Amino acid sequence: MTPRVVIIGAGVVGSALADELTERGWTDVTVVDQGRLPVPGGSSSHAPGLVFQTNPSKTMTEMAAYTVRKLSGLTLDGRRCFRQVGGLEVATTEARWTDLKRKHGLATSWGVEAELLDAAGCAALHPLLDPGRILGGFHVPADGLAEAVRAVQAQAGRAIERGARFLGEHKVIGIGQKGGRVTGVETDRGFLMADVVVCAAGFWGPEIGRMAGLTVPLLPLGHQYAKTGPVPTLAGVDAAPILRHQDQDLYYRAHGDRLGIGYYGHRPMLIDELGPDPAMPSVLPFTSDDFAPAWQESLALLPDLGGAKVEEGMNGIFSFTPDGFPVLGEHRDLAGFWVAEAVWVTHSAGVARAVAQWLVDGQPGVDLHECELYRFEDVHLAPSFITERGKQNFVEVYDIVHPLQPMERPRPMRTSPFYPRQRELGAVFLEGAGWERPFWYESNAALPPVQVPERDEWSARYWSPIAAAEATVTRQRVAMFDMTPLKRLEVSGPGALAFLQRLTTNELDKPPGSVTYTLMLGHDGGVRSDLTVARLGDQAFQVGANGPLDEDWMIRHLPEDGSVRVRDITAGTCCVGLWGPLARDVLQPLTREDFSNTALRYFKAQRAYIGEVPVTAMRLSYVGELGWELYTTADLGLKLWDTLWEAGREHGIIAAGRSAFNSLRLEKGYRAWGVDMTAEHDPFEAGLAFAVRMEKGDFIGRAALEGRSPQTASRLLTCLTLDDPAAVVMGKEPVFAGGVPAGYVTSAAYGYTVGRTVAYAWLPAALSVPGTAVTVEYFGERLPATVAAEPLFDPKMERIRR
Repeated sequence: MTPRVVIIGAGVVGSALADELTERGWTDVTVVDQGRLPVPGGSSSHAPGLVFQTNPSKTMTEMAAYTVRKLSGLTLDGRRCFRQVGGLEVATTEARWTDLKRKHGLATSWGVEAELLDAAGCAALHPLLDPGRILGGFHVPADGLAEAVRAVQAQAGRAIERGARFLGEHKVIGIGQKGGRVTGVETDRGFLMADVVVCAAGFWGPEIGRMAGLTVPLLPLGHQYAKTGPVPTLAGVDAAPILRHQDQDLYYRAHGDRLGIGYYGHRPMLIDELGPDPAMPSVLPFTSDDFAPAWQESLALLPDLGGAKVEEGMNGIFSFTPDGFPVLGEHRDLAGFWVAEAVWVTHSAGVARAVAQWLVDGQPGVDLHECELYRFEDVHLAPSFITERGKQNFVEVYDIVHPLQPMERPRPMRTSPFYPRQRELGAVFLEGAGWERPFWYESNAALPPVQVPERDEWSARYWSPIAAAEATVTRQRVAMFDMTPLKRLEVSGPGALAFLQRLTTNELDKPPGSVTYTLMLGHDGGVRSDLTVARLGDQAFQVGANGPLDEDWMIRHLPEDGSVRVRDITAGTCCVGLWGPLARDVLQPLTREDFSNTALRYFKAQRAYIGEVPVTAMRLSYVGELGWELYTTADLGLKLWDTLWEAGREHGIIAAGRSAFNSLRLEKGYRAWGVDMTAEHDPFEAGLAFAVRMEKGDFIGRAALEGRSPQTASRLLTCLTLDDPAAVVMGKEPVFAGGVPAGYVTSAAYGYTVGRTVAYAWLPAALSVPGTAVTVEYFGERLPATVAAEPLFDPKMERIRR
């Protein structure tokens, strides 16, 4: 017997999920929708259907690529569900043309065939374009048009043939639950029993979520789409590519001899009420004044529109989230209730496949950490936050957004106890997980300058040469880093050791005072996270984690006997990383405890008083220098900072930011989970075999690792250095070997100690040999690089262990 599944929402996600589940043998599937089938009236019913695959996210690109492959093979009544007309993005400014070169690099990194065209090449593809208005374009031949309504019906039909049923005009009024499990769905026509309920209700998702006691962080907004009258130039044109004019927030698609125009340049339109047509509640009246700038810009780009006019339009409702990604996963407190929300047609089939794999196989086939339901901190679930960030994501849909560019509002949200001192020192703050994080300090502009190469405009954003001085002082003297934003979990109770042993790869059965670097794996052996686990007592552990998903994973695996407690202590604690060759000179005079190398060795912890401040000191270093992570409660954080600062003055202490930190950690070869490795990679591929103890007993993922080793890995995370000391890359660039794409960069930074850019990249194992020559493409330019042995800095660990 397979589980009984009820899917709420018969749009492009719900129908695709029914298809994917029934294909995998889960045939007891019921899809319900409040609308009349087969066109229920949600966002899918009016979606323009443009599928541009290339995205800064590898996962989103892969889900779009699967959507293209799947829909390309579907027909309904002999008509195609996807027309592969190609996608063309044009540039009318130098900034956009430069960005299209970056986008071409992303496409190459993620395996999407693409090309850059000059203005004439673009005009040859699209009959309406004025080549005199554009500088060039980015063309993906496999992009195209999903006929959304047809795709919904085709996938629903396949599911129905396998046993699924679709029920229209069934309004959901409640979610059945008992004993922490979902029992079904209450509709205005009766109760539907279920073992699994999936909410794929689109912009109605937050309402359904509330019925299940769940916040679905989604904001419905109006988005303008219009159609012109006949355009003679389009008559007889069968395959004009879909077109983006992102400099003016516009996109276009042909409807026979008419042109469809989508516009994101208008004000964010909050939804106060649904559309007047009960059959199409997701369509609101068209506001022509908002569209006026779009029409003028369209006439400038596409002069042949001059003889036409806008004949119809709508403000259609679409969903936006605080970070722009879908919301996928199972309710932690109501087993069996799942969400698949904020999904556009572009990624619909890919999302449906991932959720189906998750349900049937126990985990998705792609890395979903950017999309998982519990990726958000509690502060991100405030209604005002969801609204503000959703509006901003709408505004920035087509903007050129730098990977370090922070949201401007609402800020500040989360600040460490050190924040007042950081502001006094001129900290330049970026944001991460809601935290204000210093990237460098303007007060350090007075430090002796370090010679660093000139940067191009892109890599110079959110960077300062001050970072080079901060890194240099860390290597030569001593610096204080604010490590407060890193997630800290307290795991305690009589079953704590066994619990952590089961969840992680390394041996944790060590005496109190031991600290261990370890990994959490999925059942397939992929790296879900890396952790630093400090044993502070027989039944007490402090876990340095990567974010809310780690806490979620732990809570889901808690034993039912109550023998283990997991508590997030991040907000009530703080941490200073005190690192550099003079760190002991600063710290030792402040305490009666012995901080010598013999008394407190590397990866050991002890409690101590630093002045009047009680701390837990862990001898760890993420920058490759002698030092400690010093933890105390938030109320004493400012006192800790001031105590260290005053004691460090005679040693030339500084505060240093994340920019220097990232450079130092790459020189030392330290990985960053979610960037350098994800659930798609196993420990041996990621160079983390030292953190796996197969002999310790069973742990999640152990069975999948049987027979694997660094020697059997077909790909490896590889250290590169750029040959030109002046060259810089940022991350996600394609790597070429012999002129052929071979991999992609994960993270990169200029190494101020080694005097050149350090980049980590995924490459075939055969290329991951020190001395191998490769090139990295940066904005269209191929930069020579060489595979290097790692770590580049202090390979014998002499500085960190002294």
